[in-house]
Amino acid sequence: MTDPSPNDPLVAARLEKLQKWRDELGIDPYGHRVDGLFDLASARALFNPAKHEAFEQSRKAGDAVNDERARAKVAGRCIQHRAMGKLVFLVLRDHTGDLQISVSKANVDENAFTLAGKLDYGDIIVAEGPVGATQKGEICIWAETFEVHCKSLVPPPEKYHGLTDPELRYRHRYVDMYANPSTMQVMRQRSRMLSRIRQYMDATDSLEVETPMMQPVAGGAAARPFITHHNALDMDLYLRVAPELYLKRLLVGGLPRVYEINRNFRNEGIDRQHNPEFTMMEVYWAFADYRVMMELTEGLFNTIAREICGGQTLPFGDLAIDYAVPFRRAKYYDLFEEHNAFDGRDPGMVQAKARQLGLEIAGKDHDLVLNEVWEITVEPHLVQPTFVMDYPASLCPLTRRKADNPAVAERFELYVANMELANAYTELNDPAVQEQNFRAQIAGLDEEESTFRALDVDFLQALKVGMPPAGGLGIGIDRLVMLMTNSSSIRDVILFPLMRPEASL
Repeated sequence: MTDPSPNDPLVAARLEKLQKWRDELGIDPYGHRVDGLFDLASARALFNPAKHEAFEQSRKAGDAVNDERARAKVAGRCIQHRAMGKLVFLVLRDHTGDLQISVSKANVDENAFTLAGKLDYGDIIVAEGPVGATQKGEICIWAETFEVHCKSLVPPPEKYHGLTDPELRYRHRYVDMYANPSTMQVMRQRSRMLSRIRQYMDATDSLEVETPMMQPVAGGAAARPFITHHNALDMDLYLRVAPELYLKRLLVGGLPRVYEINRNFRNEGIDRQHNPEFTMMEVYWAFADYRVMMELTEGLFNTIAREICGGQTLPFGDLAIDYAVPFRRAKYYDLFEEHNAFDGRDPGMVQAKARQLGLEIAGKDHDLVLNEVWEITVEPHLVQPTFVMDYPASLCPLTRRKADNPAVAERFELYVANMELANAYTELNDPAVQEQNFRAQIAGLDEEESTFRALDVDFLQALKVGMPPAGGLGIGIDRLVMLMTNSSSIRDVILFPLMRPEASL
């Protein structure tokens, strides 16, 4: 994208043109309120071939013309422009697509025709007239009024072939959106998906709630928080890493089913699956368990795929992902043995495999080493939707353990295309066990982490008041959108992903 500095000759030429329009044509090309606009797709749909043909025959025969063609007033950004004597052809783009505008000197006033002939790519215009076609059969609006409503001072990407550099696309999303229509469609698809998720959840009698973004204790997930300071109360606060502990408080208070779709913040790395600010949905249902959450999850994913994304089988890169229900269910230890040919509960074998993979294992608990090996050896094989069930309990401090096997937690993670999309538990509601798990978790932290990880005394007090048995679920919305829109990076589905300052690049 061109530097918008007035010293840039292309920008200077646009500024000069702007001043001429003001001085010589007496217009202010920064617009005003406009009522009665059609989006470009709706205007195009008004085209009636029979009425256009009748109009053309009357015009060519020299008869009195009775123009019965539909009329439309449209607005959009100029992305193509060609002046040919007494005719000007341009293409507008809006959020629904492109449409040609044809401007004949015979149909508009002198100033309007002058403007039409001197447009720059990127200018925003409003035109009104009958919806017809050119001699080549291109559907267009034959403008009878034509106005510039915003003069663009920055030249768009060269020849308007689109903004292709990913760094520039994410940094200048406002250009990417109109230069690359696919970006606009992904963002519109995201909005439709979120709307349908809310409808789906509301139909289950779940109540959408909002919980604090700033929290006095960084809880609900083992992630590094962002720290801020409240001046009036002179206290440090943490941008939330998860809403879990507050949503569970609502179950204590008597709400039977709650969910929240909102931002979480984790002060960690950035890659194709991670952004420090991301959108999650968390769900908690009293008297449910992780199997109920499985049914909820697969029903929701299947509905979104079919109703919003166009089918039960969707592409993701070179893959074809099948969202037919039920999804595969497989146990953690069974998958480990399937892909490693030995039992993951054997410490010696796990350590040997870890060393073979080049992992650092000194001082680490067996289950932590096991899980690192699992991520390397098992995750790459989880392509089709798979519920991985029954994790080692030591990895799940907020989860109820199996009654017949306390070493195993009633937890699942949903994997699709080698990515974790959802995480769910049968929730732990025994305050004594929960406190014991919290204290063990804190004791295992290094000195730096222990500065921001504290015991959430109020949450433990809530559990002592009494929380009903429950199932809980978290779904990564950004990853879900990424997956179902066939986007290669999470940054492609976030309007404004976090970027380094340009000066430090």
